[in-house]
Amino acid sequence: MKLLWAVSALLLGCWRANASTAGFIKCPLSQMKLISDGADLHCEVIGTPIPEVQWWFVEGEEPNETFTQLFDGARDGCVLINATYITHATSTIHLTSLSLNDSGTYECRASNDPDRNELKKTPKIKWIRSQANIIVIETPTIVTDPMEVSNQTSAVLSCNLTESSLPVKGSHWVYNGKLIETSKSADATAYTSLHLDKITHTSGGKYECVFLTEPEVKQMIEVKTLPHVAAYKHSEHGNENDKGVMVCVSHGYPLPTDWTWFKELDGSQMPIINGTSDKYEIKSTPNKTTLTVNDLSIENDIGNYVCSGTNELGTNSDKIYLRVRSRLAALWPFLGIVAEVIILVTIIFIYEKRRKPDEVTDDDDSGAAPLKSNSTENHKDKNVRQRNSN
Repeated sequence: MKLLWAVSALLLGCWRANASTAGFIKCPLSQMKLISDGADLHCEVIGTPIPEVQWWFVEGEEPNETFTQLFDGARDGCVLINATYITHATSTIHLTSLSLNDSGTYECRASNDPDRNELKKTPKIKWIRSQANIIVIETPTIVTDPMEVSNQTSAVLSCNLTESSLPVKGSHWVYNGKLIETSKSADATAYTSLHLDKITHTSGGKYECVFLTEPEVKQMIEVKTLPHVAAYKHSEHGNENDKGVMVCVSHGYPLPTDWTWFKELDGSQMPIINGTSDKYEIKSTPNKTTLTVNDLSIENDIGNYVCSGTNELGTNSDKIYLRVRSRLAALWPFLGIVAEVIILVTIIFIYEKRRKPDEVTDDDDSGAAPLKSNSTENHKDKNVRQRNSN
């Protein structure tokens, strides 16, 4: 028994020797937000062992304060908490869809005492705390002119910030989430405007005027255009008994809510309905539609196909011409190459056959030439007189 107490005392002494009190290295910062905005609070804590981090919401004034612990998914899913415990403790609380009731004090608590969560024991080390305030205010009124632009060739967008006590440090405009650099202004005025000299499908979308206040306030103006429908390729082809695939895409704002395909037949357009047969298959998304024609036929499937996209402002369309080739079409180029090779080999063979006899004749002529000999010298010797030695 004494040995067990000794071991326990030794382990407790080692833990105390290695333990270090928790301490903040990052504390949450107070923020001012608008109704329906979101807010993030972040804190980081060091200590050995790694401390546990909790979030609490403080309501009321001392001494009547009430504390409510916040968990992931609290407030009908508007509270999200992410925490990691690797080299030290980090924790972030995300508050979404803020309301006036979310205003208050948020507290980050941390402790690395083993008894910190025991209900019957008093922790040896108290929880350390860091607080930040979130103030939620009513969204100031921004009067826009016009409220919406529909199917116009040009427009002037304007915003007027009214009934607001927030100081303005400047303004700018945002198009589909991207800053328009030329719209930046450092004027401390509650009015801003944007000129759209030529509205096309490339300039339709969501425009936001942003006033540089604390917090920022902004208002959106939608610029709507007819759908711009374009065939991915205006001429498609496929082989007989195979599939033919035609694609149309759309740009602009808003994107089509309905896609329709037609086949031109004797000057009229015959609608193609998806699912009525195995012949046609249509797949569509707001910015793209695809028509697949199965079991292509040269007699029946060649011709113009029309894709049509419709949004709340109207309809636009484009044409695609489908060509159907015979299954043997791919064989003809190969046969042409083979024929060319055969003709080339034949020409070379004939040329070589005709050239060989000429070479042999030249050799015979050179061989028939008289050979040089010493016959003349022999005759000269015969004509030489011989002296009689007598």
